Amino acid sequence: MSSVSHEIQKETRMRGDDRRELILEAATQVFGDHGYVGTTTAEIARAAGVSQPYVVRLFGTKQQLFLDVLGRALAQLLGTFRAALAGDSSDPVAHRIGVAYVELTRERGLLLSLMHAFVLGADPVVGAAARAGFMDVYRFLRTEAGFTPDEAQQFLAGGMLINTLVGIRMTDDYESDPEVRELMQAAMPEKLDVVLALAEGDRR
Repeated sequence: MSSVSHEIQKETRMRGDDRRELILEAATQVFGDHGYVGTTTAEIARAAGVSQPYVVRLFGTKQQLFLDVLGRALAQLLGTFRAALAGDSSDPVAHRIGVAYVELTRERGLLLSLMHAFVLGADPVVGAAARAGFMDVYRFLRTEAGFTPDEAQQFLAGGMLINTLVGIRMTDDYESDPEVRELMQAAMPEKLDVVLALAEGDRR
């Protein structure tokens, strides 16, 4: 094969990889907004700016696309945690990865797409993948972050609370309800400004 032909194939492959990532990013947002059942591949294709047959050609089925979104989200989550763990901050580990977790709300749909996967336990395929992914996070907390079982449970519970507050758009009532402010400030003592700014951007 000539060097020119090799470069053409390489460029084509890179464009295909870029398009695949674009579709996964769009699918993460749409699944996050509407859930697995409420989303169609046509909606994802429109969000990604590609044709629906192209989405099907790349991923096969909506289920496989959702599984790929789940795998991508878990990889980003654990990658973010590991980066926070490896940082040179003197802050406690739980604080560092907790702040990093809230930062992930910038990745629109990422945390909510995980939540949608976690409620599909009855699905034999998605449920199994969600359980495996959840346990990967737990094992990271126990073995790499050095949490005790109780500390891991508390961290996961706090994360689920943050996801719930984001999912039900509790930010909509932040200014009008002092108890909502109290709850959100307790759940996110740092980086609450990130969540509020993102919510404001969504309302515009």
